Amino acid sequence: MRLVLSVPPEVAALWHGLFEAALPGAHVELREPGQAVDPGAIPADFVAIYGPCETVFTGQRGLKAVFALSAGIGHLLALPGLPRSVPLIRLEDAGMATEMIRYVQAAALRFVLRLDTYARQQREANWVQQATRAPSSLKAGVMGLGVIGAQVAQALVEQGFAVRGYAQSEKKLKGVQVFAGKSRLDAFLDGLNVLVSVLPATPATDGILNRQSLSRLADGAHVVNIGRGAALVDDDLVALVERGKLSGATLDVFREEPLPSDHLFWRYPEIVVTPHISGITGPAAAVAQVAGKIAQLERGEPVSGIVAFEKGY
Repeated sequence: MRLVLSVPPEVAALWHGLFEAALPGAHVELREPGQAVDPGAIPADFVAIYGPCETVFTGQRGLKAVFALSAGIGHLLALPGLPRSVPLIRLEDAGMATEMIRYVQAAALRFVLRLDTYARQQREANWVQQATRAPSSLKAGVMGLGVIGAQVAQALVEQGFAVRGYAQSEKKLKGVQVFAGKSRLDAFLDGLNVLVSVLPATPATDGILNRQSLSRLADGAHVVNIGRGAALVDDDLVALVERGKLSGATLDVFREEPLPSDHLFWRYPEIVVTPHISGITGPAAAVAQVAGKIAQLERGEPVSGIVAFEKGY
């Protein structure tokens, strides 16, 4: 069995070693982004890819599956030569959910405790005790109820928030009021104090968090984005923060990464910027998941995590 592996050069040795250990007897070929391909190279059975590599599918015939070494697959859908006739399989967790839950909880509880307000007061040398509040007095909404989003929503329930969830189709989550379909988006957003986006990058989600939709949130609401940057219209968020409609935001994903040094977000202390660290892929867990699914496919068994190309996730 042959696997072509494409990951950033600085971590290539680590991933290569993990795959060789997880797939004994397999030939694991490293392919760096932009690397020229020998026309006589033997085609692979599987491709595992982390970031964009325009030559990873060159010369590939008879692939059985392509594995994305990340939860997001938007960047892979744009790659030249990506075969649409074989399964594209995304990571379903690989340790990311725990990290993303912790990130969202930290942002939500910082909002509950008004720590951003106190940070502003500190800059102004202003000693004022704000009214205390409990999570149960606030409405939190999670957009995107996939494997990770559902766990984020449940974690907010456990913190005591009144939690809503938004998804394309009906789902049942304990303690979560689920709004399904585009026609229910406004009702989901109305009056939320904390909005968490775990949305994938698809044509349907591009720009969905805009001036109109964000204006439906409660006055002083806080926005958290750990999904994909394309869901948010940057200028609209800034305008609503300037107006005071939104108290601020915690953003870990952006339309352009790294975030340019002249981007508006850097200028606003109300907007917390982190460099895409809310859910770092754990190499060992990711390789174990991919290796397990390869074994299932080789036995003719079904696997989960297959991307629906028409939906983009």
